[in-house]
Amino acid sequence: MKNSKLIQALNNCVAHCNYCADACLSEDDIKMMVDCIRTDRACAEICGATATLLASNYGDVKGMVEQCRDICKKCADVCDKHDHQHCKECAKACKECADACETFLG
Repeated sequence: MKNSKLIQALNNCVAHCNYCADACLSEDDIKMMVDCIRTDRACAEICGATATLLASNYGDVKGMVEQCRDICKKCADVCDKHDHQHCKECAKACKECADACETFLG
């Protein structure tokens, strides 16, 4: 499938962001995790939508991929502020997704 590498990175990011947001809800200091949860949710939404758009072979996806890259970078930065394993793994997936977006954009 065309764009399969990027679609794979996007779907991996969705899975990590959803897992991280859910795991954050179980942390002791939930107030400290609010920004992480919100950013995870936004990142999962845009990555999922972008993957769907790419899979449909719709032509004009540049702006969507740019937005996705930017949110992935922000999510990685937010998750990197925490020492929880789920945040570290999410930050890694977000960085990989941002890199895949960057490669796609050329």
